[in-house]
Formats: sequence, C-alpha cells, structure tokens
Amino acid sequence: MRSPKLAALELRRFGRGKLPRAALVAVLLLPLLYGALYLWSFWDPYGQLDRIPVALVNDDRGATSAGGKIAAGDEITRGLRDSKVFAWHEVSAAEAREGVEDGSYYLSLTMPADLSERIASSSGDAPETGALQVRTNDANNYIVGQISRTVFSEVRTTASTNASRSFLDRIFISFSDIHDATAKAAKGADELKGGIGKARKGSKDLVDGLRTAKEGSGDLAGGLKRLGTGASDLDTGAQQVAVGTQSLADKINSMAGNVRPYLKDNGKTIGDAARLVADSSQSIRDNLGLLVKAAPSAATKARLASDELHSLSAERCESAPAAHATPAAPDPAPDPDPGADTGTAAPGPDPGACPSIKRAKAAAADVAAVADDVNTLVKNNNGDLKALDGRLATLQKQAEALAEHAPKLDEDLETAVTKINALNTGARKVAEGAGRLHTGLTDAKKGSATLNTGVGELSTGADTLDGGLFKLADGSTELAGGLNDGVGKIPDYDKTDRDRRTDVMADPVQLASRSLHAAPNYGTGFAPYFIPLSLWVGAMVAYMLIQPLNRRALAAGASAWRIALVGWLPVAAIGLLQVGALISVLHWAIGLEMARAAGTVGFLALVTCCFTAIVQWLNARFGPAGRILVLALLMLQLTSAGGTYPVQTSPGFFGAIHPFLPMSYVVDALRRLISGGGLGPVWQGCAVLAAFTAGALALTALSARRKQVWTLDRLHPELSL
Repeated sequence: MRSPKLAALELRRFGRGKLPRAALVAVLLLPLLYGALYLWSFWDPYGQLDRIPVALVNDDRGATSAGGKIAAGDEITRGLRDSKVFAWHEVSAAEAREGVEDGSYYLSLTMPADLSERIASSSGDAPETGALQVRTNDANNYIVGQISRTVFSEVRTTASTNASRSFLDRIFISFSDIHDATAKAAKGADELKGGIGKARKGSKDLVDGLRTAKEGSGDLAGGLKRLGTGASDLDTGAQQVAVGTQSLADKINSMAGNVRPYLKDNGKTIGDAARLVADSSQSIRDNLGLLVKAAPSAATKARLASDELHSLSAERCESAPAAHATPAAPDPAPDPDPGADTGTAAPGPDPGACPSIKRAKAAAADVAAVADDVNTLVKNNNGDLKALDGRLATLQKQAEALAEHAPKLDEDLETAVTKINALNTGARKVAEGAGRLHTGLTDAKKGSATLNTGVGELSTGADTLDGGLFKLADGSTELAGGLNDGVGKIPDYDKTDRDRRTDVMADPVQLASRSLHAAPNYGTGFAPYFIPLSLWVGAMVAYMLIQPLNRRALAAGASAWRIALVGWLPVAAIGLLQVGALISVLHWAIGLEMARAAGTVGFLALVTCCFTAIVQWLNARFGPAGRILVLALLMLQLTSAGGTYPVQTSPGFFGAIHPFLPMSYVVDALRRLISGGGLGPVWQGCAVLAAFTAGALALTALSARRKQVWTLDRLHPELSL
C-alpha cells in the first residue's frame, strides 16, 4: 500500500466516532488559540489607551510675561484631552496620590503651581526649568508606566517647544526693535556728529569767551573793589545827607511856622517889591546895552576932554618953558586938528582960573581913566556882561514869578515844607539803601573773587573740553559709521519670517520618521512571531493524537522512508488546514493585511511541513521524552527568534543559538511577506526550512529503522505519557 493511502487511513480513524472528530477539530483550531486569540488581544493596545484611567492635577497659577498672560497648565490640559491619550480625570493632588496607590488610576500627571512662572522666566534675568511631575506604580501595571514615559516625553517636548517658541518669538521681536533702535541711533549719531562739530566751534568760542570772561571777572573784581570803596563813601555821605536833611527839615519846619503868617499878611507888598525888582532888572539890562554901545565913544571923548584940559592947564597955569612941551598922556588921544601947531606958544598964565582948571584937569583925567576902564571892561568882559545880562534876565523872570506867586507864598511855603520833609524821608531811605549797598558790594567783592577763580577753572575746563570734543568728534564719526554698518547686520524680520524662524529654532531638529514598510498596528507587527508559535503548538498537539511512526507500516516491514512519510503526511495535511483556518480568521475576522498574501500562505505551508517533521522526529526518536523536548525546543526558539525585542538585546546565549533554530528564519521571512520589503530573508528561510524538513525526515527514517527491531525498552518503556 502506498504512503498516501496509509496516511489517509490514519486520518480516517478520526471519523469513526464523535470524540475522535472533536479531537481532530480541536487539533485544527488549536493554532487559532495561540495565533488568532493572542494577536487579537495584542492587536492595537496603543489605540485603546483612552480607556486607561489616569489622574491629572493642574495646580498651575499662571503667570504674566511681556504684558501677556501665560497659562501653561491649561494649555497642556487642553492638549492632553484633545490627544485622547489615556482617560484623563482632573482631581486634586491628594486624590491623585491615593488613586495611584490603590490602583484606581494607573498613573498621575501633576503640573506644579509655578509651572507658568518657570516657563515665563526664560525671558527674565533668572531663567528656570519647568517640571511636569509623573507618578507611576509598577505594582499596578509595568507596561503602562513604560507607555506613559513615551507619552509624557512627547508632552514635555511639546511644552518645551511652545515655551521656546514664545521665548524665541520675543527674541526675534527684540531683534526688530534693536534694528529700529539702531537705525534711530545711527540717525542720531549722524546728527550727533554734526552737533559735535558745532559743539567744537562752540567750545572754541567758549574758550575765547571764558578767557575774555576771565579778564572781565578780574576787571569786575577790581571794579567791585572800587565800588566797595565808593559805596563806603556813599554810605558815609548818605548818612551825612540824612543828618543834614533832618537838620534842614527841623529848621525849615521851625522857620515855616514863623514865616508863614508874615507871608500870608504881606503877600501883596512882596509882590510889589518883586515887580519893582523885575522892572529894575529890565532897566539895567537896557542900560547895559547902551553901555556896551557908548563905552568906546565915551572913552574917546573923555580922553579928548582930558587932553584939552591938560593943554589948557599947561597954557594958562604952568611956566613958559614948559609951554612948548607936549604933556605926556597915558594914551594919546586923536588929534582933532592935525594941521594945528601944538608947539605954538601959549598965552600967559591966568592965576585966577588955574585952580579951577587944575581941578577940571584932574577930574577930566579921572573921567578919562574911568572911561578907559569902562571901555576896557566892556571890551574885555563882554562875556561877563552877557552872563550878567542872563542872570538879570533870570532875576527878572524869578522876580516876575515871585510877583505872580506872592499872594500864594504861604501855600507854596507849605508845599515846600512838605517836599523838604519828603526829601528828609527819602534821604534816610537813601542812607539805609547806601548801607545795604555797601554791605552787598562787600559780599559781591568776595563773590567776584570766587567768580574770578571759578572762571579761571572754567577756562581750564573749557580747554580740556575743547580737546575732548576733538576726540569726541573722531569717535562720533566712527560711531555713526559703525551704527550705519550695524543696522544692515541686525536682522529685521516681519511676522511671517519671524514665525517661520521661531518654528525652526524652537524645534530645530525634527525626527523625519518614515518607515519603509510600516506595520499599521501592534498586532500586525507581532503576527510574524505568534503565527509560527501557533503552528508549532498545532504540530505538537497533533502528534499527541497521531503516532509519529505508523504501526501498520512498521508491522508490514515497510521501508524506513515510507514509514517516516506515512507518519508525517497526516500531520502535515492537518498543518495545512491549520494554516488555512488561521490565515482566514486573521485576515477576515481580525483584519490582518498582508503585503504578499499568497506568498505568506505558501511560506506558512512550508513552515508547518518543517515543524511537523521536526516534532515527528523528536517524538519518534525519544518517545514520550520527545514531547518534553518539543516543548523545550519551542521555548528556546521563542526566546531567541527576536520576535519581540531584537535578539541583540538578549543575553549572549540566545544570540548564540539564534542562527541554528528554524523559527529565527521564519520570523524574519514573515515580516517581509506581511509588511513588505526585500525577499532575501524569505528565500533564505525557504532554504533553511527545506533543509530542516529533509533532515528531520531523514532522522525520522533512521528512527523508524531502529523501531523495526523490538527490544525490552520498547516492550517495557521507562516513561509513558
């Protein structure tokens, strides 16, 4: 009988009763318990995190920065609720602690009261780091704690990015402000440069002016010294004037009391007398005019008359010898008759007339002398006569005024007395003011000395200022040039550019995560691990029901290869059915999407053939102990296949056995078939699995040859399962 028929006969045994049929169905569906149920339970745990209750404590008080309100706690709370990661319950700090302790909450997130203040401090003088406080309890669930660390790391990064964005935005705004301020400063520096040029000219003028002021302050000091001396004299004189005016006022007041009644009673008489003085003054002024005109002629005539009388006296009264002598005269008079002969002998003396003649001669001589004197006076003192005429005119006017005011002299006297008293009062005030002036000038003299010294110091300082302004002018030129250059170097960002740069600098390094062949969910990622696990368990359970070596074939003395194939084909057929049932449920019931569905099914057919061959050999070679070895080999493969964490993260032992176990190649190949990627690991896996299958069947055939010889160990086995 051929091997396939023997294999079919082995399977027909399960159709003879209800229990065998149920056992066969159980063997067929057993991989679903490992594959489908496990994957279903792990299918998308991260998508169901919103069912996990966690505590949220928002104690943040908020803060104010740059005139704006910052409420980091509220922003983070809204972001967490919108993200739908975990089932957030806002509670107090005490409730959060108790809930994490008793398991009501898997973890708690606390935003401290000073969170916003610390974030806002990034733009202040003492920046501080804000801290989010996470409390977990691994006694509740370890995996949740691991997940929370990933989630809160993203929360922290987002909060830090937002804080950085706010801080950097203020920095870029400050850049714009600095740019504008520097532009203004540059403009101001240009104006400063021009102003300093003017200031230099002004400082030079100031130096010259202060030198002049120094000279003037010296003159002022000297002048004030002289003024001080004059003020002292003025003070003394004013005091004397005050004493004099007081004495005058006393006398005038005393005299006025006596004179006023007289003036009141004799006003008309005084007026008449004044009128007479005025008329007399007018007459004198008129006669002075006649005198000026008549004086020369009268002098001449008086001299002529004196000469004639002198001649007459000589003729009549003097001796003869003397008669021919011409009498000397102080001032010869003009000859009335130039043709007359004065040397003619005079008649003889007349003794009776001589005395009279002599007296007449003397009188004539006196008159001539007086006439000469008057003429000389008029001639030489015409200015004095004019002054006398002016004084007489003044006297005339005053007399006329007195005549006019004579009836009111008593009233005028009263007014004069009042004015004299006012003069006395003013003199006292002048004396007091002169005293104060003297004191003030004394102080001013001291101040002028100080002023002179200060002006000297100012002059020295002005020289220094002029030198400093010279340096300042050079510096202002450099400053203006530097500021104008700096304006072009300081960035001035508009809002769009500022927002773009803020986003870049707040999160300068982004994770450009792009999976070449991304698994859509957690279950898809773990399918390459759980599917071979379920197929291995299926083969293990199948050989609990089916003999690894067909007894009929052994009894018939069939060849070893035939015996091996008869024992392998029924379980391989069951394995293929297991593959079909498992993939159908995973795909249509759970939702497993495979990049290469046909390739996956074909590869899994090879996998189940390989696994059944290995399990068959272990059971055929070691008997009941082989079942334990099958389970042990399963554990070794699960721990070294790298189905969860990379094998490099496991201890060195597992890395050492990894290349020598079939499941390592199965997991790698299924990842490429389900998620996509290169087929290199798939072809390698097919080769390894084919080799393991052939090797296992060869070892099973060898075991079948041995089983054809009965021994005491086979008749009475030491261990039976």
